[in-house]
Amino acid sequence: MQRLRRLVGRRKAREAERHFVVEGVKILSEALAAGLAIESVLWDPALHADEEGMELLRQCGQSGARVDRLAPGVLERVADTVTPQPVMAVVPYVDVPLERLERGTLLVVCAGIQDPGNAGTVLRSAGAAGADGLISCDGSVDVYNPKTVRASAGSLFHVPVVVGGDAVQVLERIGGWGRRRLGAVAAGGTDYGQCDLTSPLAFVLGNEAAGLPESLTPLLDDRVTIPMAGRMESLNVGMAGSVLCFEAARQRRARAPSAAPAGAVG
Repeated sequence: MQRLRRLVGRRKAREAERHFVVEGVKILSEALAAGLAIESVLWDPALHADEEGMELLRQCGQSGARVDRLAPGVLERVADTVTPQPVMAVVPYVDVPLERLERGTLLVVCAGIQDPGNAGTVLRSAGAAGADGLISCDGSVDVYNPKTVRASAGSLFHVPVVVGGDAVQVLERIGGWGRRRLGAVAAGGTDYGQCDLTSPLAFVLGNEAAGLPESLTPLLDDRVTIPMAGRMESLNVGMAGSVLCFEAARQRRARAPSAAPAGAVG
């Protein structure tokens, strides 16, 4: 259990082992569906009441994972939530090298996002909008933080994620691939609704409080802003990333050729 506590609570422990912890039936089922080599599963007797959960344990065992039942209340002492899930699992890292995203036409770059909930929201929205990958640059929160993993709702296992890399060097590489680099700013940028988001591009999202680092300005091809009504000055970065990704998805659907009518001959 000491190892589990370290993986839950310490980024350095996760990085040293390249393993992290997932919590709950939903996220564990997503990890299994993604084909991850699940190392071990620990479950609380409360899971007995969950038929889906018990079937998941059986599938994990068949996949080669070690499955252990714990005494009541043990997981509560390990989890970092007030109401812990009745099942936790140790799984390997899933990040990919930056080169894996070279053909991507919709990328998201996190340059200094610190809140794990925001990072997970961005990842979840990127996946839902059909993004080809996300890069979490140096200085950003750990994508394997338990709160980030929960907020991603399983998208961590389906969206290619790059962990690390100096933001300047990352943007230089993306620019070399011919991708437009659009920095999200609270004010002063092009209205996102008036911006063509159908070409290959990368959204660049900065720190919640400080925004984008000045060092990235020369590497941006444009800056985009989400206009605010009323007294609000800006959205939080998780929501802003979601709005931008879905606007790009909307524009691309609208630009896509319509389906041929029934009976049409090619």
